[in-house]
Amino acid sequence: MSVRGGTLWRERAFFLFFVFLLLSSVRLVAQPPVGELKTVVIDAGHGGKDPGTEGKHSQEKNVTLAVALKLGSLIKENYPSLNTIFTRETDEFIELNQRAAIANEKKADLFISIHCNAASASAAVGVETFVMGLHTSKSNLEVAQRENSVISYEEDYSTKYEGYDPKSPESFMIFSLMQNVFLDQSLEFASAVQGEFVGKLQRKDRGVKQAGFLVLYKSGMPSVLIELGFLSNPTEEQYLLSEKGQKELAQSIYNAFVEYKKKWDAHAAETMVVVKPDSGAQNKPNATTNKKEENAKSPTKNSKRIYRVQVATLTKQVPASHRLWKQYPDLKERKEGKLYRYYAKECTDLEVAKRKLAEVKKQYPDAFLVAFEGERKVSL
Repeated sequence: MSVRGGTLWRERAFFLFFVFLLLSSVRLVAQPPVGELKTVVIDAGHGGKDPGTEGKHSQEKNVTLAVALKLGSLIKENYPSLNTIFTRETDEFIELNQRAAIANEKKADLFISIHCNAASASAAVGVETFVMGLHTSKSNLEVAQRENSVISYEEDYSTKYEGYDPKSPESFMIFSLMQNVFLDQSLEFASAVQGEFVGKLQRKDRGVKQAGFLVLYKSGMPSVLIELGFLSNPTEEQYLLSEKGQKELAQSIYNAFVEYKKKWDAHAAETMVVVKPDSGAQNKPNATTNKKEENAKSPTKNSKRIYRVQVATLTKQVPASHRLWKQYPDLKERKEGKLYRYYAKECTDLEVAKRKLAEVKKQYPDAFLVAFEGERKVSL
C-alpha cells in the first residue's frame, strides 16, 4: 500500500468512526400524530426519460405507475374525504427532490414511494420495504445506490443534493441522520405493508430494512419505499406485469394503509385537542350540564368564586396514563352532555389566574379561563 493510500484509508476510517459516534448519540424521537390522517402522497418511482430498472419485457416506471394509480383509486373510493395526491399520474420525469417537495407542500401525513427491484442474478425474488436510515448490509446499500442513481438525469445534481455522491458510503451516512424523527411511524407502516405481502400474497419475505434513499430523506412525514419484486426474475416480472398481480399488490398496500390509519386516528383521538369556546360559553352555564349540576344551589353572597383554566374539551375521557394528569396534578374532569372538559390551575384570585393561564397557553394555546361559584359556571 502506498503512503498516500494508507493516508486515505486512515482518513476514511476516522471519518466512519466519527459518524458512528455521532449516530450512537442520536436519540430517535417518535413524532406523535396530530389530528386524523388526512393527506397521503403516492409516488410512482421513475418516469419519462428515467425508465428505472428493466426486465426482458418491462420497465419499472410503467409497473410502478400502474400500481400507484390502483392504490390511489382504492383510497379515493373508500376515503372520499381524504386528500390523495400523486407525484405523477402519467409517464413524466419528476426529480427526486421534487417528489418530497410535493409531499411537504401538501402537508402530507404519509408518503408512499413505489418501486421495482433488480439483481444481477435472475434467481433473486421477493418483496422488501425500506425506511430512511443507515444500511446494515451491502445489499441495502446497493438498492439505495441503484434507486438514487436516477439523479444522473438531473442537471447540477451535486448542488441540489448538497454534495451527495451516489458512490460514496459517507454521503449516505450523513443524510440518513435527517429522518429519524418519523422512524417509528415509518417502520410501523412498512411492517404493515410487508405483513400484507407475505401473509396474504405469500410473497417471499426480504424484510423491512433501512437505507439512504434520496426520495425519502427530505420528506417531513412518515415515509416508506416499497420494492414490489424483481423485474430481473422472469416469474416475478410476469406477475408484476399482470393485471392480477398489480391489483393484488395495490390491494395489499391499501390494506396496510387502512390498518395504519386506524392506529393513527385512534392515537390522535387520545391526544389533547384544545377547542376554543363558543362566544360567551365560558361565562354562561352550559345547557347540557348534567342534572346534579343543574340542581345545584344558586350562588349566594357567601359563595367563594374560583377560577380554573380549561385545558381541553374531548368526546372521550382522558385515560389515567395520559401525560395530562402528570402535567397538572390538580386536573379536574367535568362531564357536560357528551363532552368531557378538563380544568387545571384552580385559584381564587383573578390576576393570579390570568398568570396561570399564560403558563398553560405555552403548551395549549387555546386554553381559557372559566369562573365558578361552587360547581356552577358564572360570568368572569
